Amino acid sequence: MRRFLSLALTLIVLGLAACGQKSGPAFKSTDITGAPFGGEFRLTGHDGKPHALADFRGKAVVLFFGYTHCPDVCPTTMSELAGAMKQLGERAKDVQVLFVTVDPERDTQALLNQYVPSFHPAFIGLRGSPAETRAVADQFKVVYQKNVTDKTNYTVDHSAGSYIFDKAGKLRLFVSYGAGAEVFSHDLGLLLAD
Repeated sequence: MRRFLSLALTLIVLGLAACGQKSGPAFKSTDITGAPFGGEFRLTGHDGKPHALADFRGKAVVLFFGYTHCPDVCPTTMSELAGAMKQLGERAKDVQVLFVTVDPERDTQALLNQYVPSFHPAFIGLRGSPAETRAVADQFKVVYQKNVTDKTNYTVDHSAGSYIFDKAGKLRLFVSYGAGAEVFSHDLGLLLAD
C-alpha cells in the first residue's frame, strides 16, 4: 500500500509539474500572440497593384517597416530575410515578405521596384500617401521621423523590428533587429508546420 501511495503521489507531482509547462512551439523571437495592435491594411505595391494583408492568407507573412535610403538597419534586415528564404528552401514559397516604406516622398514605386526585389524576387515593397503610411505604422506601434541633415538630404529614424503573421493572418511574433537569418527561418518553419 505504501508503495502504491508513493507511486500515486509521484504521478500527481509529475502531472502538476507538466501543467505548469507551456506547450506549443519554442520560438526564438518574441511571441506576441494576442497583442492588442496591428490589423488589416491596404497599400500599393512596387508592382503598382493594391495589396492587403488578407491577400496573403495561407502564407506566413513577415512585415518590416523601412526605407530605401536607409544606411544600415534596412539592408541588414532585408539580407537576413533573403538568407532565411534560402534556408527555408522549398518552404519559402509559403512565406511573403512585405516591406512598408516610411519614406513615401522619396520611395517611389519605381525605386521600390528596384530595391525590394533585389533582395529576393518574391518580396513586395509597399507604399502609401504620408497619411496612409502614418496610419499603418500607428497600427503596428512603429515610430519614425525625419532627421534632416541639410536642405536636400535626410535620414528617417524608425523602429527596427519585424512582425510575423501565421498562415491564418494572426500576428504572432516580433523579431528584434539583428536577430539573424536563422531566427527568421527557425520561427517561420515552426509557423509553416502548424
